[in-house]
Amino acid sequence: MVASSRLAIAQDAAEGVAPDLTSFPRNETVIVHNPEGVIRNPAWFNPWVVGSGAGTSNGLHNLTTDTLWFIDPDAGVEGASENAVYNSLADGPWEYNADFTEMTVKLKKGIKWSDGVDFTAADVVYTVEKQKATPGTPYNGAFTAQVKSVEAPDDYTVHFVLNAPNSRFHALFSVRWTAAWIMPKHVMEAQEDILKFDNNPPVSLGPYTLHSFDPNGTWYIWEKRADWEATALGMVGEPKPKYIIYRNNISTDNRLIEIRNGNLDMVHDLTPEGTFSVVQQDPQIQGWFPGFPYAHPDPTLVMAIFNHQNPKFQDKRVRWALALMLDARAMSMASYRGAATLSAISVPPTGTHPRDYHGPLQEFLTNYEIDTGTSKVKPYDPTIGMQIADMVRPQFGDAVPTDETAIRNAFGYGWWKQNIQAAEELLTAAGLTKNGNQWMQADGTPFGFSVMVPQEGVVNRLGVIIAQTWAQNGIAAEAEVASDTWDRQRVGNYECNIAWAVETWGGHPDLSFFLDSYHSAYVAAPGASQPDRNWMRWKDPRLDEIIEKIRGIDFNDPKGIEYGTDFVKLHLEEMPNIPIMAYNVFSIQSNKYWTGWPNAENNYANPVTNWSNGRYIFTQITPVA
Repeated sequence: MVASSRLAIAQDAAEGVAPDLTSFPRNETVIVHNPEGVIRNPAWFNPWVVGSGAGTSNGLHNLTTDTLWFIDPDAGVEGASENAVYNSLADGPWEYNADFTEMTVKLKKGIKWSDGVDFTAADVVYTVEKQKATPGTPYNGAFTAQVKSVEAPDDYTVHFVLNAPNSRFHALFSVRWTAAWIMPKHVMEAQEDILKFDNNPPVSLGPYTLHSFDPNGTWYIWEKRADWEATALGMVGEPKPKYIIYRNNISTDNRLIEIRNGNLDMVHDLTPEGTFSVVQQDPQIQGWFPGFPYAHPDPTLVMAIFNHQNPKFQDKRVRWALALMLDARAMSMASYRGAATLSAISVPPTGTHPRDYHGPLQEFLTNYEIDTGTSKVKPYDPTIGMQIADMVRPQFGDAVPTDETAIRNAFGYGWWKQNIQAAEELLTAAGLTKNGNQWMQADGTPFGFSVMVPQEGVVNRLGVIIAQTWAQNGIAAEAEVASDTWDRQRVGNYECNIAWAVETWGGHPDLSFFLDSYHSAYVAAPGASQPDRNWMRWKDPRLDEIIEKIRGIDFNDPKGIEYGTDFVKLHLEEMPNIPIMAYNVFSIQSNKYWTGWPNAENNYANPVTNWSNGRYIFTQITPVA
């Protein structure tokens, strides 16, 4: 049964249990692990309220919401997307005027809400105007700042006039993980206060509607609409499952048990060790790569992030010295047990980025030279991935690829050689001196700092080995385990943090998803909240110039790769933070009941289960005969 539609706050529930699966034929049902823990407001299905405590990736934004475009972090379904961009509710790409102050969108015809009402331009206009007028909605700030006016010249055309030129305005309506979901005008305008409206059950713009859910918020069941063809996803292909069940609040150990028992088809993530074990024990279970390292490289890049408002990190020679003290092999083994996908440049090695950035830059990186003040060194080692593959091959045997291209894709294209002599020459040139095995600052105090790490997981293990390596080489660095790393990073309450400051579209070469936020205009004063991604608070007029050039061209302009490459080279020169590796996610799928899952050889979609892009997977899989 469906739980009460009234606002209800769930208590801390015991670990999530499955619903009665005997009622759902397995050749019609896909069961998905949702990585959310306890959902504290399980009966709430209104995604247009900030901080409601509701579930997000419990099927709500995966199956029922929609917006104008989707961009997948991987290649996208062939024939349905171009450069991983899907026209979803939009009938084609965005159309800007010459100076990017206006945007026109043509909408698809024939799409219906699940209650039979036609989707039209009036829904898009209402979505923008209502959120502009309603603080507490997710796009109140963005729409207020960017939209001067929005109108519908006809039922299937929307015209925006912007407050200032913005060639990336369409990104607000382009899903990477989430975006500005379109509201059902006919439902929302009937509410006295949309912030108090639970939307239970939700009127769906996607091909599924709510079937039932656990009042404690540990599972949600969705059923395919009879009129699924009247949805944007249905126009790509028929979603094959009749039912999709999302289960959350499942411990790592129980995810392994449940997928082995056939009670999960998709698991969002496991530990490296758990993944290595289950794929070896069960031939029906797959990871992203057909063998080691199995994990999917997320379009985020784990880095050593320095606070540039701290005098210790304001000399690029110090930052480069810290990079050259690190050992990529040790970092990979300590964090991911060798299953890391390394990146020496500030672009994740995932999606189409190896094609657009990593591959074309190999010659430049191999010849890249640093003047330490005493000597000139070429620090790049293109063989690091192959070295790590050789290190893990004795344990994993034939599961480790031997083909050079496969190794590069799985382990990364290369990283910096550990070069302690060059690092010491750089520190000396920066004015530091060595007293025994301790580097000293000009004021005579030891050069050291805390390295903030999360409480557990691969990033914790990575940060610990980084701090230990620096300490072994005379830097008074110490790992600091913190429960509030993201909050502290936002206000600059840290010295060095191990996290990510880069997130990209992944399947599209444009870097504006993170790069626009690097503009110096957004850098906050010490102690103030820093907008997302430029956590290091890096300022450089050359960086601003690159960002402004990107703002002045279309999203699909080939010059975007040229300007993106300029950014990569500037980042290498300055090393404002140290790129280390993709945030690899150990997502696995079972071929016991369903097959056709995305993987590195058929990389049509990001396999992680909480991204709403994952809806396209359901059009590609088929039940096992």
